[in-house]
Amino acid sequence: MIPTRRRYLALPVLTVLFAAVSCSPSEDVAVPSPEGAAARYCKALHKELPPTVDGLKRGTPEPVSDFTAMWGDPAVKLRCGVPKPDVLTYGSEHYNPGADAAEVNGVEWLFEKQDDGYRFTTVLRKAYVEVTVPGKYAPEVDVLTDLGGAVKKTVPSGV
Repeated sequence: MIPTRRRYLALPVLTVLFAAVSCSPSEDVAVPSPEGAAARYCKALHKELPPTVDGLKRGTPEPVSDFTAMWGDPAVKLRCGVPKPDVLTYGSEHYNPGADAAEVNGVEWLFEKQDDGYRFTTVLRKAYVEVTVPGKYAPEVDVLTDLGGAVKKTVPSGV
């Protein structure tokens, strides 16, 4: 039998371990459901994503998926294999043939102002990659410079 004194010494050690685990950045990120080639491109992208974007350290989104990633707190969130944005869908009430887009490091991104920051979505690629950036990181477009190489390498051009 373990003396009472020893049992209580283990408790602070476990408390410290649990506190350290709970401090690692984690946040809920909705997981898309790409299929076929788009899923393969997204899995390849996941392997190429950088450990930091705009100086923000990569965290672990919940649930863990090959189709999502995040950096910083509040989180910059990446989702790969999302549906085509409504703003690009003809016949949608949101369709905008003059939607705002810009090229950053060889990747064309649609940009949409959100309540707090921007949502950027790749266009003219075989899979849609969406990046949401909180306004805290203005200018929000700066995170895209660190993501362009991975997107170009893994998600082919085309529609």
